[in-house]
Amino acid sequence: MKIHALIAATGLAAACVAAAPALAADSYPARPITLVIPFPPGGATDVAGRVLAQGLTKQLGQNVIVENRAGAGTVIGASYVARSAPDGYTLLVSSGTTFTINPAVRGDLPYDPVKSFQPLGIVARTGLILLANPKVPVHDIPSFLAYVKDPAHPATPYGSFGSGTTANFVGEAFAAAAGIQLTHVPYKGSSPAMADLIGGQIPFSVDTVAAALPQIKSGKVKPVAVSSPRRSSFLPDVPTFADQGYPQIAMDTWLMVAAPRGIPDGVKSRLETALAAVVADPDARQSLQAQGFEVGFQDAAAGSALIAKELPQMHEIAQRAHIKVE
Repeated sequence: MKIHALIAATGLAAACVAAAPALAADSYPARPITLVIPFPPGGATDVAGRVLAQGLTKQLGQNVIVENRAGAGTVIGASYVARSAPDGYTLLVSSGTTFTINPAVRGDLPYDPVKSFQPLGIVARTGLILLANPKVPVHDIPSFLAYVKDPAHPATPYGSFGSGTTANFVGEAFAAAAGIQLTHVPYKGSSPAMADLIGGQIPFSVDTVAAALPQIKSGKVKPVAVSSPRRSSFLPDVPTFADQGYPQIAMDTWLMVAAPRGIPDGVKSRLETALAAVVADPDARQSLQAQGFEVGFQDAAAGSALIAKELPQMHEIAQRAHIKVE
């Protein structure tokens, strides 16, 4: 009897262990969720993250709290999430900078883009854009090259929202393709870079279309070229780099929500479904589009596939353009 009782007890314990993830998923979320944005407040990713947080709060029935952890080209915020418990209560919203650019340009990255994260879905995309201060006599790539090659403008500076970010990547890739020398001036986010561009402290910057759109519309900055393979639907009159003779500069950036690798399948499914519902919501879509994002949901599998596709591509571009962040 004792043996039978032990077997029965063991079987019951095993059943309880097996049921634990399902029960955890059924009760999720039982407390507020933190959505980490690895950029400072005010930039395009920050604005989009807050829209997503508001929508997820509605879909999940728990508060989703935004926490900005900026610095080191998203490394600080991304590393924090990678080290967090894989329970679905700490999430990351970030761009290709985190998942495919940093691994190509940083040799001491404290996270692995594949092993450290579980993608939950891609929510939007946006091109990058070369911008000029309105007082600078530049309006397209030919006039930009003439300005840069003028001996009066040696090592012309351009700003970006951080070292090793997609904006930095576009700037250095273009400099290599055009055979020119530029001086990269990294900022801690889009907002301070944009402020200095508008104020004339720097003559040029590379930023996302999403972040730049309001300033372009108000005439505070001038668009020179967009980096995406096709023209932005928000700026159809602004030519791409490819339109202006540089087809090798053809990239955009995307916003992905991810969790630490290892979250329970049920929690992953719940978050993926909630995220798809947020992106489908007309108010959320309108808010994201108003910021210059091309909105469209792609699921977790598509997110993983995109990372796998872009990782070798970004490594190749980084090597060809000699892009490295120490």
